Amino acid sequence: MALPRLRTVVLVSGAALLTRRALKRRIARSPLWPLPALPEPISGHSKRRATAVRKLVVTGRTVVAEGVVQLRLEGPGLPPWSPGAHLDLVLPSGLVRQFSLCGDPEDTEAYTVATRLVADGRGGSREVHEQLQEGLEVEVRGPRNRFPLAEAPGYVFVVGGIGITPVLPMLRALAASGAEWRLLYGGRSRASMPFLEEIEKLGADGDRVTVVAQDEAGHPDIAGALADLAPGAAVYCCGPEPLMDAVAAALPAGHPLHLERFSAATDDTARTGPFEVELHRSGRTVRVAAGQSVLAAVREEVPYVAYSCEQGFCGTCQQRVLEGEIDHRDELLTEDERGDSMLICVSRCRGERLVLDL
Repeated sequence: MALPRLRTVVLVSGAALLTRRALKRRIARSPLWPLPALPEPISGHSKRRATAVRKLVVTGRTVVAEGVVQLRLEGPGLPPWSPGAHLDLVLPSGLVRQFSLCGDPEDTEAYTVATRLVADGRGGSREVHEQLQEGLEVEVRGPRNRFPLAEAPGYVFVVGGIGITPVLPMLRALAASGAEWRLLYGGRSRASMPFLEEIEKLGADGDRVTVVAQDEAGHPDIAGALADLAPGAAVYCCGPEPLMDAVAAALPAGHPLHLERFSAATDDTARTGPFEVELHRSGRTVRVAAGQSVLAAVREEVPYVAYSCEQGFCGTCQQRVLEGEIDHRDELLTEDERGDSMLICVSRCRGERLVLDL
């Protein structure tokens, strides 16, 4: 009895194996059966989100100016970084926010970030101030650098308030190297300007630093700061959008301008006309109204689509674009990525129709 039963088991197992192999070959030959055998989408699987998420511990929390908190985040095996880099912090609520690294790149045991409390903001800064206490574990991604310190014969920095955070490591590096640099640092008041004492010490040799507190001296003289630039000098600016607009308007021709934004540019979104977005995988089409984001329109049909910052910084909402001309308005994607993908929270269509791999 045992031998026939064994023979039956072998035959059944063999038939099952052959069936599975045939099924795989059939699926490979026919993308329409039994389900669409589409290639792996970029949507929801961007290379950016493949960046390792590591858990760090808040080991230091210091108030460095009125409304500004500095955090020290420690953990093993931290990737190196260079001045101008930033981290993505995954906050306890799940929000993702970007913070410039303002510590020492030679410190391989910790990252240091600082943030100002924005009372009328979207909640990220308040969560950092109220919930990220010493001993708490926090997830981070990065670091990444889209604001690097370029080679130049000289440098001029124009900074407003918390915009000093990505610039501070640059100033330390330039001061140590003996390079030519100048800084115009503005803020509402001296008490609200983080790292002011260290910066004034860095610039003590040669009067390199000009500090303009608005409650004492009004607005900084942008045109004066950009006058008599040395040939080829690089200009760096980080701060509120009106400050960056003023620097761009006053910059003499022939000088590279490097900008770092802490919020999305308030450009011509409201003046852009409506357009259609086809969701290729579902076969549905949505209408994006003037002033409405692609993300908002898409979520009416696909409520589970991933997003976080809604400002074009974190990359969570990156989607693959199959057809249409993209009006990129993010601060994150590389030129290669912009060829076939977009951040749907801020970017739009230059024509009348986009097709997304959704």
